[in-house]
Amino acid sequence: MTSTRAVGLVARREFVTKVRTRSFLVGTAVIIAVLAGYVVLQSVLFDDHQHSVVGLSGQATQLSDPLREKANAFGIQLETRDVTTESDAEQLVRDGTLDALVTGAPPELKMIVKDSGDQVLTTALNDVLRQQVLVAQLAETGTTPQQVAESLANVRVAVTALEPVDPQRGQRLAIGLVVAALLYYSLLVYGTMVAQGVVEEKSSRVVEILLATLRPWQLLLGKVIGLGAVGLLQLLVISTVGLALSSAFGVVDVGSVGGTALATGVLWYLLGFFLYATVFAAAASLVSRQEELQSVLTPISMTIIVAFVAGINLMIGSPSGQTVMVLSLLPPFAPILMPGRMAMGVATPWQVVLAIVLALASIAAITWLGGKVYANAVLRTGARVKLREAFRT
Repeated sequence: MTSTRAVGLVARREFVTKVRTRSFLVGTAVIIAVLAGYVVLQSVLFDDHQHSVVGLSGQATQLSDPLREKANAFGIQLETRDVTTESDAEQLVRDGTLDALVTGAPPELKMIVKDSGDQVLTTALNDVLRQQVLVAQLAETGTTPQQVAESLANVRVAVTALEPVDPQRGQRLAIGLVVAALLYYSLLVYGTMVAQGVVEEKSSRVVEILLATLRPWQLLLGKVIGLGAVGLLQLLVISTVGLALSSAFGVVDVGSVGGTALATGVLWYLLGFFLYATVFAAAASLVSRQEELQSVLTPISMTIIVAFVAGINLMIGSPSGQTVMVLSLLPPFAPILMPGRMAMGVATPWQVVLAIVLALASIAAITWLGGKVYANAVLRTGARVKLREAFRT
């Protein structure tokens, strides 16, 4: 049997066995359902945030048109309702039918809200009130608002932008964070799955039968490829459904940004999985029982967790900063940080190329070292094998 066929048989066995399990199917369905619920919730919250209902009482009803215009300028779709009895209107505010109640007459308006109120709506109302007071004072001096507007038409601050403004910055950040989260989940879950498979075969002595016809590196590579393909399949399904839902509900304008983010996510998943999965498998080969597995996997898992937590905070605060740039080049952090920075459009081509080269070099080195540890330790049962002994044997 050729090496290619041997690795292919192991990979096919791992892939088919895992994809057919109920845990994979149910887990994927649950993640998609949670993602769909989150997208729908975000869509509803976004619509609610963009729409407000304000009740106007007494002389405040004359502010209906200017208040709607001002709210539209702030990006709020405002609906005004005339109310007759203030006490009844206050009850409508309490039960959420009205977002606010405006009573009184300029310059002494009063806005009643249920709790803290919408700050944007408050700002819009303050602007309208100042405008009404200004018009009244101008009328007393014999100056019309049109004359003042003409004199102020060309008065403005000259703004010079050092860097062009990206209109999709917010959406790029959202997609970058989602890509980082999915890669974090995939690397941690499927890396751990590789380790559990190694310990299971070792404790049941199945590995002794397999190694009678296969070389250790063939078994290791086939296991990594097979489970990596399972993780990639789940990643593609979840990402595709997520992008489709986000586009359908208008949460994110996917366009070319989403497609590019998905492509970079696949690239870095493959690099990250081969980087970490071999380490997971080598570490798992040091123990013979599932109870001992967590102790050897904790350092690896903590590296992925730290990369994710630190990366999320750094990308939100300063995605183009020096710290996050340097970390995104280093192999342990690159699979999570670099695709997020690429989705946001802040990673330069030389940074991407350098990160890929370093990741490939690390994969080659870790595959050699991990393969050596795996080959020397996988057949040794009983007490935990010390790492120094695994290298020395």
